[in-house]
Amino acid sequence: MSGFTEYESYDALGLAELIQKKAVTPSDLCEEAIARIEKLNPQLNAVVTTMYDQGRETAAKATGSEPFNGVPFLLKDLVFDYAGVPTSKGCKSFKNVVVDHDSEMVARFKRAGVVIVGKTNTPEFGLMGVTEPEVFGPCRNPWHTDHTPGGSSGGSASAVAAGIVPFAAGGDGGGSIRIPSACCGLFGLKPARGRNPSGPDHGIPWQGAVQDHVITRSVRDSAAMLDNTQGPDPGAPFIIDPPEGGYLEALNQDPGSLKIAFNTQSPIGTAVDPECVQAVEKTAKLLEELGHNVEEARPDIDGLALAKSYLALYFAEMAADIDSLETVLGRKAGPDDVEPLTWTLGLLGRAYSSGYFVTAMREWALAGRRMGTFFQSYDLYLTPTTAFPPARIGELAPKPAEALLMKIVNTLRAGWLLKASGMVDQLAERSLERTPFTQLANLSGLPAMSVPLHWTLDGLPCGSQFIGPFGDETTLLQLAAQLEKAKPWFDKRPPLSA
Repeated sequence: MSGFTEYESYDALGLAELIQKKAVTPSDLCEEAIARIEKLNPQLNAVVTTMYDQGRETAAKATGSEPFNGVPFLLKDLVFDYAGVPTSKGCKSFKNVVVDHDSEMVARFKRAGVVIVGKTNTPEFGLMGVTEPEVFGPCRNPWHTDHTPGGSSGGSASAVAAGIVPFAAGGDGGGSIRIPSACCGLFGLKPARGRNPSGPDHGIPWQGAVQDHVITRSVRDSAAMLDNTQGPDPGAPFIIDPPEGGYLEALNQDPGSLKIAFNTQSPIGTAVDPECVQAVEKTAKLLEELGHNVEEARPDIDGLALAKSYLALYFAEMAADIDSLETVLGRKAGPDDVEPLTWTLGLLGRAYSSGYFVTAMREWALAGRRMGTFFQSYDLYLTPTTAFPPARIGELAPKPAEALLMKIVNTLRAGWLLKASGMVDQLAERSLERTPFTQLANLSGLPAMSVPLHWTLDGLPCGSQFIGPFGDETTLLQLAAQLEKAKPWFDKRPPLSA
């Protein structure tokens, strides 16, 4: 270790303040983060690409007054392109593909002053709610290393929870910031559609379901980074009103008495673990103690139909991702170029018609309208973030019968066979039964956050999810700051930390 023993006692803004006061240097903090990667990563497998040279070079030049000047940071190894470094996407075919320019989000992170020291583990193409890619192996949860940190931003969440860095980049197309935040006892905000940029290489990622941001230990770090990344970039498909004032500044204001609906029933009719129910019930009670009006209610949305529409996107995007491999491989991709499940999902993407996909997209639009109506009566909507505490490593891998069927389907290239077998619905239920609550915000484009307010008797975190009206991250952040003050989580540390 570099010797800065109080590193974990500060959030990112706190570390930046120490630098401004010259109590520490950016190089001190960079070396501390590197030492923590070296110590903890063999047990966690959170960081898959180290960028020590780049980090040290940035730290040596970090003499400005940017809000996060000199603070160590990690990038999720998906979408967040850094010139001269591979973006693997959790896929063996991309493992050594070096990009020649920064993505817009990375450029904005850099302008905010962070020192990037590596890239974090993610499932292949960000597909799963767990982080177990074949190319890098499973990432582990520092609260209990037999369990997953969630996904797809699992490596980022694991590293932040373990104290390697105070915050890290994440992306969320179906819950991939909120799910790992819930699994790792962290704060995770998914901004509204269009709030953060996706250029220059992505127009509408996952048809507008994806938004990128950060996973943090403190609410104020999330707010401050959103101040520095929000706003359109050239060619942005969505341009929404900027906040009045800054998000960080807004944390100084009380959210007032809010009317909050809550629900603990799975939208697809599957089970919800009592611990996750208890997390929401305890949160609802705390909200009432803080002066908010809380009542049980849920929006008028067909959860199963919406889940199927999400999977239609899932299948189609995988087919497109596999097609994109041709530019890397110089030939059409085959089953051996990706994981078996990825190839199967790509085949399914080709087995459904374009009409089916358009029908699915109409479900998204309808959900957005229904949520708009819902928010005429309520300010926020509260649910569990996940339906179960973090799964064990390998628990969600395909069962032997499913793996055999996938092998047959992949060999015959017959997605239609899997579709006709009826197993798609079974796979769909299994893939979403643990995480049925998060997709609603992605498909309707709404901002949503996971707040860490409950731990199980076994010491595993469970998150409470809040969804807000379109474009209203401010109310979410203000409420999160109020909850953070009422029931602090910053000093809760996992057993595996530096």
